[in-house]
Amino acid sequence: MTIREARSWGRVFLAQSPTPELDADVLLMAVTGRDKTALLFKGGEPLAPEEEADYRAYIQARSTGLPVAYITGHKEFYGYDFLVTPGVLIPKPDTELLVEKALSVIREKLSAKKDRILTLCDMCTGSGCVGISTARAAWEEGLVTRENALALTLCDISQAALDVARTNADRLCPPALREKVRLVRTNLFQAVTGSFDIIMANPPYIPAGEVEELLADGRNEPRLALNGDIDLFGNATGEGDGLGIMRNLVPQAACRLAPAGVLLVEAGEYNAEMTEYLFRDAGLHDTGIARDLSEQLRCIWGRI
Repeated sequence: MTIREARSWGRVFLAQSPTPELDADVLLMAVTGRDKTALLFKGGEPLAPEEEADYRAYIQARSTGLPVAYITGHKEFYGYDFLVTPGVLIPKPDTELLVEKALSVIREKLSAKKDRILTLCDMCTGSGCVGISTARAAWEEGLVTRENALALTLCDISQAALDVARTNADRLCPPALREKVRLVRTNLFQAVTGSFDIIMANPPYIPAGEVEELLADGRNEPRLALNGDIDLFGNATGEGDGLGIMRNLVPQAACRLAPAGVLLVEAGEYNAEMTEYLFRDAGLHDTGIARDLSEQLRCIWGRI
């Protein structure tokens, strides 16, 4: 099978996918190590037997609904290559809003006092994409240096998620940042110590009924990272609005913010306004909601 034949076969096999061409090409690049240019201009080259075998297995897995990111083990987020497993939520482009907002807050705080060490907490961290991307981008922008590097705390209730986050922190953070990364296995802030200048969170916020609909296509993302209709003990709330976890997270986070600290949270377009109300009820002010790439309400912020 040549590269050209493999691309054609993969697209036909994945005809039911929303993006058959993209899926086939990404999976082919993953197994061959070739880039898109090579796929286009070296289409007559044959695949090695092991490449063809892996490619067929990848295409078969994708046809069941398994996301490409879980098959390849990689997903780009904010321009960085994150390792992902079925134990973590796949990073989504809309979540990059949290990073952009956090960088804006970092610029603001460091403009007042450049030599301070900011404390940043990424709650419900999953792969670590939100906190790590923020720290890495702040470093590359020159906002933080070896002398005033961010102190980053990555938190999750799942040990499997923390293992992935640790790997990503080791891969993506320069040494000066890496040595200031702390990982905490915790049920929200239960096992977390200290206060923070910035708390970020992409918690589970999807109503329980919609979670089952989402997972019906075989995407296999962890329910733990999706279902917002549970309480602190993992019991169903029965509320049906996806805010069971948020009702606990927001007041806990408000108590852990340093003076003038900022909370940034992702929610759904269907419960973002209620989340902003929770912010105000917890004593946060200067609240607001930013829209995502699809113009849906997505990122809520507030200051203590």
